[in-house]
Amino acid sequence: MEDCFICKKHNGLIQTAGETIYEDEYVFVGHIDHNGEDSYLGHIMIDLKRHAPSLADMTMEEAKAFGMIMARVSQALRESEQAEHIYSHVSGNAVPHLHMHIVPRYPDTPKEFWGPGAVYDWPEAPMGNNEQIVQVCRRLKDYLENTSHE
Repeated sequence: MEDCFICKKHNGLIQTAGETIYEDEYVFVGHIDHNGEDSYLGHIMIDLKRHAPSLADMTMEEAKAFGMIMARVSQALRESEQAEHIYSHVSGNAVPHLHMHIVPRYPDTPKEFWGPGAVYDWPEAPMGNNEQIVQVCRRLKDYLENTSHE
């Protein structure tokens, strides 16, 4: 898809923050990018590699891979980044290519800032530049590579 941001990213036409956390034939996992601006550390994107607009468009093999990596990335955020809760959501309104946002909530986040979007509004939210994002990506990748997923 020529105009699809996610397809362009997968084809190396767009550079995003951080490093690849995980990739297989079905899914790609990386950190969210805010056009060079600081990002909420640990906000992860799971993209379906095949261009498909929604959850309902996945094959069963894609769904298995998507579900497994969603669980594993959530575990990695809890263990390596000490997240106390994990939010996930799929919208598809802005980019019609299936991707899921995985957003951690860290300890001591005040209740009024709970929620996948609200955590960004917390003045003390852990925001970071690309160097800090790369470090998060490396810790998550290391966790995924060195932890059994049975």
